This record gives sequence, structure tokens and C-alpha cells, in this order.
Amino acid sequence: MKNWVCAAAMMVILGTTNAQVSPPGNPNPLLYYGQQAGDLAKLPRFDLDFEGGTPQQLVETIRAQIKVLNAIIPPEHANVQLPPLMMKQVNVYELFTALTAASQSTQIIYTDQHGRTSVANARAESGFRTQGAITPESVWHFFTTQPAQRVEKKEYRFYQLSPYLGTLTVEDITTAIQAGWKMMGETNTPALNFHKETKLLIAVGRADQLTMINSVLAELPKNNEQPAGAQQPVQTPSAPKNPQPAPL
Repeated sequence: MKNWVCAAAMMVILGTTNAQVSPPGNPNPLLYYGQQAGDLAKLPRFDLDFEGGTPQQLVETIRAQIKVLNAIIPPEHANVQLPPLMMKQVNVYELFTALTAASQSTQIIYTDQHGRTSVANARAESGFRTQGAITPESVWHFFTTQPAQRVEKKEYRFYQLSPYLGTLTVEDITTAIQAGWKMMGETNTPALNFHKETKLLIAVGRADQLTMINSVLAELPKNNEQPAGAQQPVQTPSAPKNPQPAPL
């Protein structure tokens, strides 16, 4: 990661040296229209050895080198984790441009709609930006487009286990259910609670997870029933006890 970020920083430095103004379309979100490369030369240069951490920790590391860095970090982004950074003779513009480029990724997000889980891709990036001309006194603000954490909508369901408690125990049934979730890779499994008086199994979890319980119960034998798919015994006809002689 350090080598990758260093390479990105070198590309930014070379691009800054050759450019005079921001190109048409303003592809760089940090370099605003009319901003000249000569203005960037006023930014102090420094060496950076950042082991990774929060945005505030990065700001404090930079301040230890250049003394002045005005930065705003929204409270909701205070715990975002930034990668390790090791750079030589960069300014804050070059550093923050490389940081934004290095943080870009595509993430998979899940949404629950009407009991169904939908999957979509979302682009994510993090970094520092400023408005107006970039100067040593510019105020930078931290931003992130990381998708929000999935809010899991939980449901509750009741399952009557009395038809199954002849030859099976509650532990037998719940162990089979847990085994199914484990094989599906579920780590945050639904909560299960058995109510002895009513013989109800109470489950709380996501709708797509609770279908496992229905699948397991459908395959379990009920009292005085054979397991699903079991072969029925073959009935052989018995000989008559008092055979009658055939008529002449």
C-alpha cells in the first residue's frame, strides 16, 4: 500500500509541475478554475511517515511538520481509517490528491426491500478538499463517500415444535438450523428462544435468514410420521389361515 501511494504522489507532483491552470472539465476536484501552479509553489513541503489511522491523526502528523494546517473533520467521519502514507518533499495539495486517488474503490452494498435483499455496487473514496485558491492558510475539510452501513430490518416469527418433539429434542432441531446457517456463511445469526409452556420456538432475525427454519422443519418427521423421503415398508400378502378346497 505504501509503494502504491508513493507512486500516486509522484504522478501528482509531475502533473503539478507541468500544469499551469486546471484543464477544461476540471477533472481534478482539488484544483479549481484559474488556480495557477505558481500559487501551489507557496505551499511548504515536508516529509511524511504516517502509520495509518483516523483523519485527525493524519492532520496532527502533518501539523508536526508544517505547523499550520486548517482542517475540519465532521464528527460522523472521525473514525474513518486511512491507509499508511510515506512521502518525501510533498505539499498538502499533492498529499491530499494522492490520498483521494488511493482511497477510491468499488464496494458492494445490500438493501432490504419487502423482505428481499438487493445487491448494488457503489463507488467510495475519502480525502480532504478545500474551496477557493489553495494557499498555506486554506481550510481543508474531510469527506468520504463510503456507503452507509447496512441497517438490518429484523422480523420475528413463531414456530410450533410440538409435532416434532416425539423422537427429537429442541436441541436436535436448533442444532440442525444452526448448522444450516453456518454452512451458508452467516455470522450474525438470528436469536432463538424456546418457550416450554407453549412449545413455541421464537426467532428474531432477517427475513432471508428465517427461511432456513422453515426448510429444516419441512424435512423433519412429525410424531407418528416417517422422515420425508423415507422408503415405505413393502407389505407382503399373507396366506389364508384356512384355505378352502377348490370346487370340482
